[in-house]
Amino acid sequence: MSYQCILWEVRNGVALITLNRPEKLNALNSTLLAELEDALTRAERDEEVRVVVLTGAGDRAFSAGADIHEMAERGSPPTSGQGDGRGEVFWHLADLSKPTVGAINGIAYGGGALMASCLDIRFGSPHTVFRFLGVAYGRVNSTWTLPLVVGWPMAKELLFTGREVKGEEAVRIGLLNRLVPPERLLEDTLAFAQEMARHDPRMVQGIKRLLHEGLARSYRERLDLEREARRTTLREPPPREGFRDFLSRKGRGAP
Repeated sequence: MSYQCILWEVRNGVALITLNRPEKLNALNSTLLAELEDALTRAERDEEVRVVVLTGAGDRAFSAGADIHEMAERGSPPTSGQGDGRGEVFWHLADLSKPTVGAINGIAYGGGALMASCLDIRFGSPHTVFRFLGVAYGRVNSTWTLPLVVGWPMAKELLFTGREVKGEEAVRIGLLNRLVPPERLLEDTLAFAQEMARHDPRMVQGIKRLLHEGLARSYRERLDLEREARRTTLREPPPREGFRDFLSRKGRGAP
């Protein structure tokens, strides 16, 4: 599939997907959502891809949210062609088997903030600004993602008010994992993702699956879930194989 509204490339095990409508602040129209859905499926199926990085083109916006002009013309929210008007692409992004990292370059408003909150890890800069804007327009989103990222009290504050959250506050409340200079944002995000991509993908993806499947389970059930995985899908290699690098160090056992 050739893309009009996103860019796709793979670097050292990392699929870099760029929302590519900079003249519209990377607003989420139907074409972009359909292409993103396709790219996520492509990333799932490509064994070379171990991590997905999502960013926006230009230096002003990750995404300003839904394309309001398209919504007004259609009389409905943009859709990827699946599920409800918002499209199943948000669920696909949140539930992707491979880890996802965002380089949040500028504003992430409305649907853009929702998209960012679907990611596993987020890097930003002092130029990053989030707004969960649904309440300001008589709409609702992010109730299923944001509490998992920032906790219930802060999620309620952000969803009830639709206020701005700038970079320094975002990293303090957990909405960003790291804050880096804007000129290094994509470089540092890709370096982090490539470091992750060097690990055993079976384990990285298995840990993500355990975390997701453990939601809403009891403390004990989460322990049992991990133990079952270690007996079955995530069987550990023999110590001499798993700790090969450690055992080969000079002085045997030195940290």
